[in-house]
Amino acid sequence: MFETLIQDGVATVALCRPPVNALSEEWGAAFEQVLNGLAADASWSVLHLRSSQKVFAAGADLAQIHAWTAQHAPARRLSQYIARLQAVFQRLESLPQVVLAEIGGAALGGGLELALACDLRMAAAEAKLGLPEVGLGLIPGLGGTQRLTRLCGAGVAGRLILGAEVVDGATARELGLVQWCVPRSSIADEAASLARRLAALPAPALRAAKELIRAASTPPATGFALERELGGQLLDTSEARALIVAFLRRSGKLELPQP
Repeated sequence: MFETLIQDGVATVALCRPPVNALSEEWGAAFEQVLNGLAADASWSVLHLRSSQKVFAAGADLAQIHAWTAQHAPARRLSQYIARLQAVFQRLESLPQVVLAEIGGAALGGGLELALACDLRMAAAEAKLGLPEVGLGLIPGLGGTQRLTRLCGAGVAGRLILGAEVVDGATARELGLVQWCVPRSSIADEAASLARRLAALPAPALRAAKELIRAASTPPATGFALERELGGQLLDTSEARALIVAFLRRSGKLELPQP
């Protein structure tokens, strides 16, 4: 269901469950195993999540969900599925490394909720993004109601969730769902280039910056205190010291003997 490649500080994980990367219970278990493998490898600082299919992910496995309606207590069965995938998405969101979603095709329902659990999102202009579950008598239950509202505000969340509206990549960029919108023909190269650029940045600073961005949802005093703490710690890293010296040398503000 997944293909993983780690190279030059980038862990590229491709979703490959034909034909549309439907999110089943088995998919969730397999993705958790992928995250377990990545956690055991310290050679990467950026996770590039993409798809080997024409779509990014078309949402929950509705055939599996429909089968539960013939079983005892289907509501409880669906709640268990939701809880399992919510936990996996929370784990993805909580990674200390930067996570980039490359949305080259449709990201609908659970597929968009997966992308919303990432830090950064790049979409193809031709891609279709939305949370249309209300149109099926359901709701976006894998964190979509919460993450989309925090990201874009109640107005945009209401438009997309209550209206079951699907938008293209350009509109998604205008609404703030994604940070970049590029032609589908170039998205693979653009996303890979962005992932490499991010991976070339100092990993300790990336981790600290990601933690601080998350802390913006806490009381201001907490976030400011964390800035002081993490900012001070970074000055003790070899990466920061070497880069500061190199910058000062380039600017002519520091004359030091070459090592």
